[in-house]
Amino acid sequence: MPRPAPGAPPSNRREAVAASLRRLAPRLPDFEAEAALDRALASPGLARAAPDNAARLALIAYARHVFTEYDDLLADGYDRDSARHFVLDTLNDVLTAWGAPPIPEDSAIAEQGGGDPEP
Repeated sequence: MPRPAPGAPPSNRREAVAASLRRLAPRLPDFEAEAALDRALASPGLARAAPDNAARLALIAYARHVFTEYDDLLADGYDRDSARHFVLDTLNDVLTAWGAPPIPEDSAIAEQGGGDPEP
């Protein structure tokens, strides 16, 4: 992900969300950062979210869909809340590996926001 000059304010939404992603998950590999950024910018539910919120929700949604069995659980008939519960530990492992804070068990459902559109 290209980085603006240190201390320079972001000049557009893409840069603002990218900067938020870098702060949120400092060990996030560039490829994963680009994918999460694309998700944040493509989601109608995140279009008006603050960059920090858009970055957090998109990162969670990306990790949930790519690095957990979430989609398989949905395909097996689990509802979204149950599927989220079952993948929470794996999701948190991924987030913490990237340097992002984990999702507390009691707020896992609240994290869904607009950042987890169905694929």
